Amino acid sequence: KYVSEMIIASLKAGQEDDESVADIKLMNTTLKEMRFTSKIFSSYRNVRKVTVFGSARTQPGDPVYQMAKCFGKKLADNGYMVITGGGSGIMQAVNEGAGSEHSFGMNIRLPFEQKPNPVVERNPRLIMYKYFFNRKVAFLKEADAVALFPGGFGTLDEAMETLTLVQTGKRNLIPIVLVEHPECPYWSHLIKLFEEELLAGNYISSSDLVLFERVWSVDAAVEKI
Repeated sequence: KYVSEMIIASLKAGQEDDESVADIKLMNTTLKEMRFTSKIFSSYRNVRKVTVFGSARTQPGDPVYQMAKCFGKKLADNGYMVITGGGSGIMQAVNEGAGSEHSFGMNIRLPFEQKPNPVVERNPRLIMYKYFFNRKVAFLKEADAVALFPGGFGTLDEAMETLTLVQTGKRNLIPIVLVEHPECPYWSHLIKLFEEELLAGNYISSSDLVLFERVWSVDAAVEKI
C-alpha cells in the first residue's frame, strides 16, 4: 500500500505549473536518503543505540573529549551501539571509545568542518547526507537514548529539536542526558535560561524540565540511560 502511494506521489511530482526543478531534486534526494537510511539500520533493529551530539571542534587534549571517548566505551561494554554525526571532535571521541564495530556515522556534506572521522570513514554503517532534516530524522528515529555534550549552534539545534519532539509527543519518551565536565558548566547556563526566562515567562511548563537530566560524569550518564 505505502509503496504504491509513493509511486503515485512520484508520478504526480512535477505536474504543477509552477513547480521548479529544485523542488523535484529535493523530493528525489530525500526519498533516496531515507530509503538508504532504513536499509543500513534494518539489520540492527534489535540492538539498542544511543545518539550522541557534541562539538566537532573539541580537541583530543580537552577533558570533555576524554569523557566522550570513555562514554562510548562504556556504552559498547554494556551492549549498546552509538550513533554520531561521524565527524571530528566529540563525534570522533565517542566512535573511538565504542569502536568501529559498535558505531554508526551520520555525516553531512558541508563546505568546511565536516568529513568522516577515521573510525567510521570506511565503515559500512557510514551514511552521507545532503539534507540536515533527513539526518535529524535518522538521529532520533533510531535512538533509544540521546546524550548531549557541549557544542556550538549545531549541538544546540539538536538539543532543542530533541526536546521539542519529545515534549510534543512526536517522539516517544527516551532518556536525554546533558553531559558536562565538573569544571566546565556548559549546560548549567542553558538550564538557567530555561528556568529564568522560558519557565518564568510561561513559555514552557515545569514538567518540561524533567524531560532531560544533567550529569557530571560518564558513569552517571550511562546509569541514567
